Amino acid sequence: MNGPEIHLEVAPGLRLFVAHGRRLGRTPVTTDGSSTLGHVVESLGIPLTEAGQLLVDGRPVPVSHIPAAGEVVEVRPVRRPQQVPGAPLRFLLDVHLGTLARRLRLLGVDAAYESEDLGDPALAALSAKERRVLLSRDRGLLHRREIWAGAYVYSDRPEDQLRDVLERFAPRLDPWTRCTACNGLLAAADKDSVGPRLEDGTQRSYDVFAQCTECERVYWRGAHHARLEAIVAEAVRDFGATRT
Repeated sequence: MNGPEIHLEVAPGLRLFVAHGRRLGRTPVTTDGSSTLGHVVESLGIPLTEAGQLLVDGRPVPVSHIPAAGEVVEVRPVRRPQQVPGAPLRFLLDVHLGTLARRLRLLGVDAAYESEDLGDPALAALSAKERRVLLSRDRGLLHRREIWAGAYVYSDRPEDQLRDVLERFAPRLDPWTRCTACNGLLAAADKDSVGPRLEDGTQRSYDVFAQCTECERVYWRGAHHARLEAIVAEAVRDFGATRT
């Protein structure tokens, strides 16, 4: 680029997206004189899904602002909890976030996920079609224009990923109401009706069951329930729930 030079400062939480030389504070950026500020921010590596308020010389500007020579630009992170207007809060997770998808479903959060890699174009199109917030650790995917809404998942640890999403979006929690396998809704099930799907030991040991209304998978409080209950209890304690 050979145009106006601006001075850019990126908030600490967003510095992982930019080159190391831009992580220490205010740095000069030469623009082409015609690109929007949103384009400039993206060209430096920051997905616009992660950019909150943009300030020029201390005043808020839209992403369509055309930077002029000498302007001081600050890129702030998204304000939390983030509001996602225009649709019920629903998520779409890429193929690498299967554990996070299951934990969100455990908490009753609508979280679509395919175990096979659909590819970036298909994921972006599905986000737009179903108006779902696309969650991903793929920065390139979050740059796609057709995404309806998106968010970068900052950690590679499922425990931290869950807390990040719950803190950022404050979704309505309704534990034990969704199938962790397919995202369908659960309904109470009579033991006799699900009996043919159960092993003999399960039939003898348990009396309370739920069944997915979509894939018909059966659930009960088995040996793994204590671990799942701990995940639910921590989330409800720290982020609240709408039902008891």
